[in-house]
Amino acid sequence: MSRALNFNAGPAALPQTVLEEAQKHLLDFKGTGMSVMELSHRSKVYEEVHNGAKLKLKKLLTISDEYEILFIQGGASLQFSMIPMNLLIDESVGSYVLTGSWSEKALKEAKKIGQTQVLASSKDQQYKEIPSADLNKLSQDSAYLHITSNNTIYGTQWDTFPEVSVPLIADMSSDILSKPLNVDQFGLIYAGAQKNLGPSGVTVVIIKKDLLKRSNDQLPTMMNYQTYSDHNSLYNTPPTFAIYLLDLVLEWAHSEGGVEALEVKNTEKANVLYDVIDGSKGFYNGHAQKDSRSKMNVTFTLPTEELTSSFLAQAKDYGFVGLNGHRSVGGCRASIYNAMPLDHVIQLAEFMKKFKSLT
Repeated sequence: MSRALNFNAGPAALPQTVLEEAQKHLLDFKGTGMSVMELSHRSKVYEEVHNGAKLKLKKLLTISDEYEILFIQGGASLQFSMIPMNLLIDESVGSYVLTGSWSEKALKEAKKIGQTQVLASSKDQQYKEIPSADLNKLSQDSAYLHITSNNTIYGTQWDTFPEVSVPLIADMSSDILSKPLNVDQFGLIYAGAQKNLGPSGVTVVIIKKDLLKRSNDQLPTMMNYQTYSDHNSLYNTPPTFAIYLLDLVLEWAHSEGGVEALEVKNTEKANVLYDVIDGSKGFYNGHAQKDSRSKMNVTFTLPTEELTSSFLAQAKDYGFVGLNGHRSVGGCRASIYNAMPLDHVIQLAEFMKKFKSLT
């Protein structure tokens, strides 16, 4: 069987060894005679998977005991609402930095719940850069500062994070586990799994324990972070198979050398494509400014719509999948998350060179 050259933005490519390991145990997990999908979430066998995933993530990101790791359904989009519902209390303000569509959506949901403030935005620049935020303008009543660490649609990424006196909250759905991270700098980190952590279906929330105290009993049970903390994310049936695959991906990340080694590989992959773009004399034009470029999503355009259509059609014939840019911006996008093999990136770079030479 030939594996696709999968550059989809999400759900994205998973490590082949992870898929093979899951396949081996699909019908019989650890002698139970059942798939993980069939196990009771109250069983000891599943509990080992569940707690094992938490422990592996804790080790990979060096998460201290001051934080809780929660597994929640609803994707990162549900967190757009849960965060203000839990944290915007006593007339406080939710502060946001806008760097793309997902931060816009997070702000939209927060506005329904409480007061908000836009601290900085690069919307006027078509989200081509990470904007400089004047932290002196942060509201004195700010409950938190929310950022999106990597912007899949526009191909921009935060290199360093703002140092603020309020809890820093980050949507890291598309770059978590891609590089070392000082978790202690954040009050809350959340990430949909379907880019770097596993399949869709589970969202990881890393929350400082003192923020859990802000929640109140008037919240709907399943919208309250305290519910997940009190019940080890097992108040109701969790997405057991997604968490099992998350556990396998985290084990794979350990075997690859951890986040430090993954960062080296991700930098190499990104450089392969950006070198082609920069060396094309304008034939390929990167959307993001160089100092804001993402190592997860490489976005670029060609001189005309006709050339873009031809590029994508020929790329499909060569076996490349998922290179279409997001419908809101067009062009092309290569998503090169942790599981993307370097060889696949090199093949894309060679195709890009060949296409230019024959045009």
